[in-house]
Amino acid sequence: MRTTEELSAIASQVRRDIVRMVNAATCGHPGGSLSSTDIMTALYFEVMNQNPETWTRDAKGQDAFILSAGHLAPVYYSVLARAGYFEPAKLGTLRKFGSDLQGHPSVGHLKGIFQPSGSLGQGLSAAAGIALGKKLTGDSNKVYTLLGDGESEEGQIWEAGMFAYHHKLDNLIAMTDWNGMQIDGPIETVTGIQDLNEKWLSFGWEVIVADGHDFESILAAFTLAQKADGKPKMILFQTEMGHGVDFMAGSHKWHGKAPNAEETAAALEQLPETLGDY
Repeated sequence: MRTTEELSAIASQVRRDIVRMVNAATCGHPGGSLSSTDIMTALYFEVMNQNPETWTRDAKGQDAFILSAGHLAPVYYSVLARAGYFEPAKLGTLRKFGSDLQGHPSVGHLKGIFQPSGSLGQGLSAAAGIALGKKLTGDSNKVYTLLGDGESEEGQIWEAGMFAYHHKLDNLIAMTDWNGMQIDGPIETVTGIQDLNEKWLSFGWEVIVADGHDFESILAAFTLAQKADGKPKMILFQTEMGHGVDFMAGSHKWHGKAPNAEETAAALEQLPETLGDY
């Protein structure tokens, strides 16, 4: 079991990867990738039952993860590489022509990707289907999926929510990167989705609210969510857009903007290198 200090060190490297990848590609989505880094680090390095050596796309005998908010691909690729799914050196090919590391995750030759994503709102449906499949085949492993709060304006999210409750998918653990921002600004000024806690409770889900930048809070939330009690789980991780880089933090302007060379250098000064740059 890793300590919170060890997880924090991994997360720092993941944030370095994100900044460097997006800078090199001159496009991408650093803001939400940075806000969900601690969640994804805990998931891949402490929580999930998954082994890159025996990974198969049918997810038999292992936990599965679906990235619903597909634009968060930089953090996804970084944790996969750092967890041993492919060589970290490949991270430098993000969005390059012919690369497996496309702007949104794609199923192909890249190990670790169960489901392509990019069109927002679809990942929870896929995760619910996998969770039901595991139930029907007696596989006791879990299915995890990460949503964005802006993405939660999509109607398909709520259709999948009803499906999961109806089928008592207590092996489904959904997470929301609840940073309050989307590409056009604060969530409440765009659509005004209101309190996600109350919404998910009204759909019959068990809801857990946690600090998405505190590893003790993150791990405690996952422990609660793993209970088999007949209800699907939603963990609302309260986060900050661009967390870890002071000039990106809290601003929707970094949702889909690549840092230039000077900004990249300034960001990397704030993020200790712990695992070695790719």
